[in-house]
Amino acid sequence: MRILALDPGTVRVGVAVSDELQMIATPLEFIPAAPWADLLTRLKQILAEKDVGQIIVGMPRNMDGSYGPAAEKAREFVAALQAEIATPIRTWDERLTTRLASRMMSQAGRRAKDQKSRVDQAAAAVLLQGYLESVG
Repeated sequence: MRILALDPGTVRVGVAVSDELQMIATPLEFIPAAPWADLLTRLKQILAEKDVGQIIVGMPRNMDGSYGPAAEKAREFVAALQAEIATPIRTWDERLTTRLASRMMSQAGRRAKDQKSRVDQAAAAVLLQGYLESVG
């Protein structure tokens, strides 16, 4: 069984998946956030293809640990997913995941122009790796 991580944004949803041993997170793709029906269709395909048993969704928090408006959007995203998908869903703190993903991509030699389309899935992988390390 694999774990899928989602890093929801207003334009794209980054997707990453664990290996079957739930030790390593790998960026998978990004899915356009709209239209919702297309996002759900693709997500259901991934869940079936990858044998996913749990979904982790990034929960934005302020640096002081409080929740802001972005967290409310993430809660709405989770509620909408739960209404459509039977796979268990859990939120996970995503503070600084996008910044860390961008830094890692820069250090790997990716140009800023190339990063734009891949940073969401890389952020989902950072999020998932943090989760895997915390429970492993």
